[in-house]
Formats: sequence, structure tokens, C-alpha cells
Amino acid sequence: MELKKSILVSFLALLGIGCGSDIQVSNPKITEYKFLDEMYQDSYFPNSIVDKGKIILLELCSKIEEKKPESSESVYKLTHAATEKFNELNNEFGENGSEIETAARENIGKDFAHILESYGYNLDIEEAMAPREW
Repeated sequence: MELKKSILVSFLALLGIGCGSDIQVSNPKITEYKFLDEMYQDSYFPNSIVDKGKIILLELCSKIEEKKPESSESVYKLTHAATEKFNELNNEFGENGSEIETAARENIGKDFAHILESYGYNLDIEEAMAPREW
């Protein structure tokens, strides 16, 4: 497990994403999952920006592991903060001739659902991403 984390940190560093070393995730359902896979496979979405989306999701996982929220309100607070970061990221997609559109929205939603399920939360995905502007 430690090797996988080390590989992820090295990969993020190679991409020039410095905060990768700060992300601590231990859940095997998360460490073995390919976040935003459909977006990476579509050239419409610049990989360098998709990488930032992946970091948002991994940071969400790290915060869930760190804070271990017990109430749905506490979980939604974390997912809403991540959604707001995606709102900001959508501007960067726009500056690069892309946007978070239907396919991306579905991919992000699927990944939010995977995160919630992986940590044992049976919550409404629409509520989890309620602040989305895309």
C-alpha cells in the first residue's frame, strides 16, 4: 500500500503538482480507483486540468479520512467545498477551450458517488454536489 502511495506522489510530482505529497489516502477502494478516467480518455479535456480535478477528489478523500465525519451535514460540508473547487476549475477549462459539460459532469458525479460509497456513506449525490455551477 505504501508503495502505491509513493508511486502516486512521484507521479504527481512529475506532473509538477506539488501538493501531491500532502494528500494522505489509505482506503484501498480509493487508492485502486481511476478517478476521472473518462475525462482522461477524451482529448476535449486537457489532462493538466483533469489532473487538478483528480487532486480535488483525492483531497476530499483525505479530508474524509482525517475528519471521519459522522453526520450527513458534515459530509456534505466536505463535498460542497470540493464541488466549489470544481466550479473554479470549470473557469480554467473554459480558458483552454473546454468545459465541464454532460460527459464530465457524469464522470465527476460517478466519482463523488464512488467516494461516498467507499467510505460507507449512503447519501444523495445531487445534494453532495448541490453548489455545482456546471
